[in-house]
Amino acid sequence: MPANLPTHVAEVILRKVLVGPPLKAYLRMRVEGREHVPATGAVIIASNHLSFVDSMVIPLAAGRKVGFLGKAEYVEGTGAKGWLKRLWFGEFAGMIPVDRDDPRAAARSLEVAEEHLRSGGAFGIYPEGTRSRDGRLHKGKTGVGRLADATDAVVVPCTLVGTDRVQPVGARGLRPHRVTVRFGPPVDVASLKRQHVKTRLYRAITDAVMEEIAQRSPQERSDGFSDRSAS
Repeated sequence: MPANLPTHVAEVILRKVLVGPPLKAYLRMRVEGREHVPATGAVIIASNHLSFVDSMVIPLAAGRKVGFLGKAEYVEGTGAKGWLKRLWFGEFAGMIPVDRDDPRAAARSLEVAEEHLRSGGAFGIYPEGTRSRDGRLHKGKTGVGRLADATDAVVVPCTLVGTDRVQPVGARGLRPHRVTVRFGPPVDVASLKRQHVKTRLYRAITDAVMEEIAQRSPQERSDGFSDRSAS
């Protein structure tokens, strides 16, 4: 039984009744390859990143709660306001809080993700590191490879199409537009482990993920990394 039953019940109502179904209908969401997402157990869902709404779309398409790293301030506060923030961002959106002001936050964020995966959870990650400002699919950073190697979690590539039209970078509110979510077959991490070690392995896993995403995306490829400072 969940430790905080009222919050858990409220989260289920949001996901299953009040927000989930209407949002899927509003976005005319189409999901392809959902069978590639295991219903239980540790799984890393690695996706392209086009909009803030991506972290709401992926769990609805996957059919299970997915954790994403986010600013701790989103789930802080007391009283009714604090509870509502924790319900919306922490429970419904699956946000795993990280203190971005802590200089050790980058290293700690991977540790938090590993803990979540070792508990059997689903974890969402954007290998590009930030939303694409120019619409192109950028080179992935190797955090996803490190997580896969450290946890032996299943790695499922995910391609989002249309979320940039639902909520463009800098825009407020959601606009009606069809969204397609395409899950690819899990990356064969075991095979890559037989060919590479450490940093070369992390890069090989990341490149394999980005290639799978690219094959299902209309985005133009970029050889460089996305510019976080511009997001």
